[in-house]
Amino acid sequence: MNEPTPSRPYWPDFPDMPKDPKGLKSWSWALERLEKSHNYWIATTRPGGRPHLMLVWGVWWEDAFWFSTGPNTRKAKNIAAHAYCSIGTEQADQAVILEGVPHEITDRAIWKRLAAVYDKKYGGDVEPMLMTSGGNVYRVEPETAFGQDEHAANFAESATRWRFSQES
Repeated sequence: MNEPTPSRPYWPDFPDMPKDPKGLKSWSWALERLEKSHNYWIATTRPGGRPHLMLVWGVWWEDAFWFSTGPNTRKAKNIAAHAYCSIGTEQADQAVILEGVPHEITDRAIWKRLAAVYDKKYGGDVEPMLMTSGGNVYRVEPETAFGQDEHAANFAESATRWRFSQES
Protein backbone atom coordinates (compact mmCIF):
# COMPACT_ATOMS: atom_id res chain seq x y z
CA MET A 1 0.00 0.00 0.00
CA ASN A 2 1.24 3.47 -0.78
CA GLU A 3 1.28 5.82 2.16
CA PRO A 4 -1.91 7.87 2.16
CA THR A 5 -1.69 11.62 1.86
CA PRO A 6 -2.97 13.61 4.83
CA SER A 7 -5.57 16.30 4.29
CA ARG A 8 -8.12 18.27 6.27
CA PRO A 9 -11.35 16.48 7.17
CA TYR A 10 -14.64 17.98 6.04
CA TRP A 11 -15.86 19.91 9.08
CA PRO A 12 -18.85 21.99 7.89
CA ASP A 13 -19.62 23.56 11.26
CA PHE A 14 -16.10 24.91 11.73
CA PRO A 15 -15.63 27.67 9.13
CA ASP A 16 -12.22 28.60 10.58
CA MET A 17 -10.73 25.18 9.80
CA PRO A 18 -7.13 25.84 8.70
CA LYS A 19 -6.61 25.63 4.95
CA ASP A 20 -2.88 24.90 4.89
CA PRO A 21 -1.28 21.55 5.80
CA LYS A 22 0.44 22.90 8.93
CA GLY A 23 -0.16 20.59 11.89
CA LEU A 24 -1.55 17.61 9.96
CA LYS A 25 -0.59 14.27 11.45
CA SER A 26 1.70 11.91 9.57
CA TRP A 27 0.62 8.40 8.65
CA SER A 28 3.44 7.11 10.89
CA TRP A 29 1.69 8.84 13.83
CA ALA A 30 -1.51 6.94 12.98
CA LEU A 31 0.34 3.63 12.49
CA GLU A 32 1.94 3.90 15.93
CA ARG A 33 -1.50 4.16 17.53
CA LEU A 34 -3.00 1.42 15.35
CA GLU A 35 -0.17 -0.95 16.24
CA LYS A 36 -0.01 -0.18 19.97
CA SER A 37 -3.69 0.03 20.90
CA HIS A 38 -4.65 -2.93 23.09
CA ASN A 39 -8.41 -2.69 22.58
CA TYR A 40 -10.28 -1.30 19.59
CA TRP A 41 -13.83 -0.05 19.19
CA ILE A 42 -15.72 -1.57 16.27
CA ALA A 43 -18.95 -0.04 15.03
CA THR A 44 -21.25 -2.06 12.79
CA THR A 45 -24.86 -1.63 11.74
CA ARG A 46 -27.67 -3.97 12.78
CA PRO A 47 -30.00 -5.22 10.04
CA GLY A 48 -32.65 -2.71 11.15
CA GLY A 49 -30.20 0.19 10.90
CA ARG A 50 -29.36 0.69 14.58
CA PRO A 51 -25.67 1.04 15.44
CA HIS A 52 -23.73 -1.57 17.40
CA LEU A 53 -20.49 -0.61 19.17
CA MET A 54 -18.24 -3.21 20.78
CA LEU A 55 -14.66 -3.75 21.89
CA VAL A 56 -12.36 -6.21 20.13
CA TRP A 57 -8.73 -7.23 20.20
CA GLY A 58 -7.03 -6.80 16.89
CA VAL A 59 -3.79 -6.18 15.06
CA TRP A 60 -2.53 -3.85 12.36
CA TRP A 61 -0.82 -6.27 9.96
CA GLU A 62 -0.06 -6.22 6.24
CA ASP A 63 -1.55 -2.74 5.74
CA ALA A 64 -4.92 -3.62 7.27
CA PHE A 65 -6.73 -4.12 10.56
CA TRP A 66 -7.43 -7.76 11.46
CA PHE A 67 -9.78 -9.15 14.11
CA SER A 68 -11.72 -12.29 14.86
CA THR A 69 -15.11 -12.97 16.36
CA GLY A 70 -17.50 -15.86 16.76
CA PRO A 71 -19.83 -16.55 13.83
CA ASN A 72 -22.91 -16.01 16.00
CA THR A 73 -21.86 -12.69 17.52
CA ARG A 74 -23.79 -9.51 16.78
CA LYS A 75 -20.68 -8.17 14.97
CA ALA A 76 -20.55 -11.14 12.59
CA LYS A 77 -24.30 -10.98 11.93
CA ASN A 78 -24.10 -7.24 11.29
CA ILE A 79 -21.15 -7.61 8.91
CA ALA A 80 -23.04 -10.31 6.99
CA ALA A 81 -26.00 -7.92 6.59
CA HIS A 82 -24.08 -4.65 6.04
CA ALA A 83 -20.45 -5.19 5.11
CA TYR A 84 -19.04 -1.93 6.38
CA CYS A 85 -17.54 -0.92 9.71
CA SER A 86 -15.57 1.68 11.60
CA ILE A 87 -12.65 0.81 13.87
CA GLY A 88 -11.29 3.16 16.55
CA THR A 89 -8.24 2.94 18.75
CA GLU A 90 -8.77 2.89 22.52
CA GLN A 91 -7.25 6.28 23.37
CA ALA A 92 -9.85 8.92 22.49
CA ASP A 93 -7.47 11.80 23.21
CA GLN A 94 -5.17 10.64 20.38
CA ALA A 95 -7.66 8.74 18.27
CA VAL A 96 -7.30 6.99 14.95
CA ILE A 97 -10.54 5.91 13.29
CA LEU A 98 -10.66 3.66 10.21
CA GLU A 99 -13.59 3.17 7.86
CA GLY A 100 -13.68 0.19 5.54
CA VAL A 101 -15.21 -3.08 4.44
CA PRO A 102 -14.43 -6.17 6.52
CA HIS A 103 -13.49 -9.13 4.30
CA GLU A 104 -13.84 -12.57 5.84
CA ILE A 105 -10.65 -14.61 5.56
CA THR A 106 -11.22 -18.35 5.39
CA ASP A 107 -7.70 -19.49 4.47
CA ARG A 108 -6.43 -21.38 7.53
CA ALA A 109 -2.79 -20.84 6.49
CA ILE A 110 -3.38 -17.09 6.87
CA TRP A 111 -5.10 -17.72 10.23
CA LYS A 112 -1.96 -19.55 11.41
CA ARG A 113 0.25 -16.60 10.43
CA LEU A 114 -2.22 -14.18 12.05
CA ALA A 115 -2.18 -16.20 15.29
CA ALA A 116 1.58 -15.63 15.54
CA VAL A 117 1.03 -11.86 15.20
CA TYR A 118 -1.68 -11.97 17.91
CA ASP A 119 0.58 -14.02 20.19
CA LYS A 120 3.40 -11.51 19.83
CA LYS A 121 1.08 -8.64 20.72
CA TYR A 122 -1.13 -10.16 23.41
CA GLY A 123 0.97 -13.05 24.73
CA GLY A 124 -0.31 -16.57 25.17
CA ASP A 125 -1.07 -19.10 22.50
CA VAL A 126 -3.96 -17.93 20.33
CA GLU A 127 -3.44 -20.47 17.53
CA PRO A 128 -5.26 -23.47 19.09
CA MET A 129 -8.26 -21.33 20.02
CA LEU A 130 -8.37 -19.59 16.65
CA MET A 131 -7.93 -22.78 14.62
CA THR A 132 -10.56 -24.80 16.50
CA SER A 133 -13.13 -22.15 17.46
CA GLY A 134 -14.99 -22.06 14.17
CA GLY A 135 -14.83 -18.29 14.41
CA ASN A 136 -14.59 -15.69 11.71
CA VAL A 137 -11.44 -13.76 10.84
CA TYR A 138 -11.78 -10.38 9.13
CA ARG A 139 -9.38 -8.08 7.35
CA VAL A 140 -10.39 -4.41 7.11
CA GLU A 141 -8.41 -2.48 4.52
CA PRO A 142 -9.09 1.18 5.26
CA GLU A 143 -10.82 3.38 2.72
CA THR A 144 -10.62 6.48 4.92
CA ALA A 145 -8.96 7.17 8.25
CA PHE A 146 -9.14 10.08 10.66
CA GLY A 147 -6.79 11.22 13.38
CA GLN A 148 -7.39 13.67 16.20
CA ASP A 149 -4.85 14.73 18.80
CA GLU A 150 -6.05 16.63 21.87
CA HIS A 151 -2.43 17.05 22.99
CA ALA A 152 -1.42 18.97 19.87
CA ALA A 153 -0.65 22.66 20.29
CA ASN A 154 -3.64 23.40 18.05
CA PHE A 155 -6.35 20.70 18.07
CA ALA A 156 -8.00 21.98 14.88
CA GLU A 157 -4.68 21.95 13.00
CA SER A 158 -4.07 18.35 14.06
CA ALA A 159 -7.38 16.98 12.75
CA THR A 160 -6.33 14.82 9.81
CA ARG A 161 -8.02 12.67 7.17
CA TRP A 162 -6.24 10.06 5.08
CA ARG A 163 -7.78 8.55 1.94
CA PHE A 164 -6.59 5.24 0.56
CA SER A 165 -6.58 4.07 -3.01
CA GLN A 166 -8.40 0.76 -3.31
CA GLU A 167 -6.63 -0.05 -6.56
CA SER A 168 -4.25 -2.99 -6.50
